[in-house]
Amino acid sequence: MPRAPHKTGLILFPAFDWCISPSHPEREERLLYTRDQIIEEGLEDVENIVFFNPELATFHDINRVHHCVPSAEKLLTESHLISAGGTLRAARAVMSKEVEKAFAIVRPPGHHAMQTVFGDRGFCVINIEAIMVEYIRRHYGIRKIAIIDTDCHHGDGTQDIFYNDPDTLFISMHQDGRTLYPGSGFLHETGGPAAEGYTINIPLPPNTCDEGFDMVMERVVMPVLHEFQPELIINSAGQDNHYTDPITNMNFTAQGYARLNRLLNPDICVLEGGYSIEGALPYTNLGIILAMAGMDFSQVREPDYDPSQFIQAPDMTRYIEAICDKALAVWAKRGPRRREAEQRRVVTKQKEIFYDTTGFHVRENTAHHLCPHCPGFSEITATGRNTHLHAFTVPFNACRHCQDTAKDTFAATMPVPGTLIALQDRIADIYETK
Repeated sequence: MPRAPHKTGLILFPAFDWCISPSHPEREERLLYTRDQIIEEGLEDVENIVFFNPELATFHDINRVHHCVPSAEKLLTESHLISAGGTLRAARAVMSKEVEKAFAIVRPPGHHAMQTVFGDRGFCVINIEAIMVEYIRRHYGIRKIAIIDTDCHHGDGTQDIFYNDPDTLFISMHQDGRTLYPGSGFLHETGGPAAEGYTINIPLPPNTCDEGFDMVMERVVMPVLHEFQPELIINSAGQDNHYTDPITNMNFTAQGYARLNRLLNPDICVLEGGYSIEGALPYTNLGIILAMAGMDFSQVREPDYDPSQFIQAPDMTRYIEAICDKALAVWAKRGPRRREAEQRRVVTKQKEIFYDTTGFHVRENTAHHLCPHCPGFSEITATGRNTHLHAFTVPFNACRHCQDTAKDTFAATMPVPGTLIALQDRIADIYETK
């Protein structure tokens, strides 16, 4: 029996009975060929490859991260809870040392879901990575976590949730937002006032090849990780950078994905996008599993793979070199800008969020109440679909004074008909509404 050098857990939830619509890219058979490939390659017979069943996340797990309007109970299906529960099982398997690493191959995905949730956007309702991160912090006391988002689409939801958290390093490498949904993820998006520089976006030009991704990993991701020294590394493992993906425009390969994960060495991978059901996902998922397990992935090849078709042009390589230099500059400047922002006490930002699946907008205002001793707390007001939200969030790393101030402000806020008023206190682990 073959043996994997790194004991690796797999949590597979194909959600064969759930879809956005029968013809939608995020549909029932999306992981059908991946499941078959795992079986045909004999991974079930490899010593140190361990399969776990997903669990059911609770609404309390969801409310630890999101403000769902009108409520999580009314927005989510059982498949959403199992997908999130698959990441929690992966986390527990790693944190309790049942395995060294784990890969949650689950759907529906989550990285476009922001802190406030009024519905489905970018195929996502709840952010399964963020739910896992806060679960880990709550139950295992881990503080510094790095999330590397390798999906072709910018991880705008994950960025939004951790934007003002200096204990979460978020790096997203993706197709340039000027050419692809959600139209964000630019170099100037660098983190909130308490965490400037802890969000690093690397927008890559369409048709970027393995060479470009290798460069980003070697020149930006690995040096920044080395300096940040996270206690846990998570790969938000979208696979729609693949050259066969039907809704993107990149030239990444299964070998490239495997090499990226061998270098990144994540503790936990969570599947995000990837919609080439037969041409990519069976091979990219297999390559990632073998890389995580420390096994040989050199023979993982797509049937139509021709390396002569994926030679990166020199001018594109020079362009990506310049992007890497600018991304490193974001990280290098992270300290002084935070100190400047702290002197302003309250920093506000406004944005409009488009829910593309059902087609409506939400207007949102966030006030960051800053503190010299912690990231402070946030106050959000939002309006969409004739509903209103007024919410307060106390992050896990807030000081006692900020926690008490947020609780007192919530208590003093008078109920308003048609408005959900919420307190999300991650220190006390409570979610209270009125």
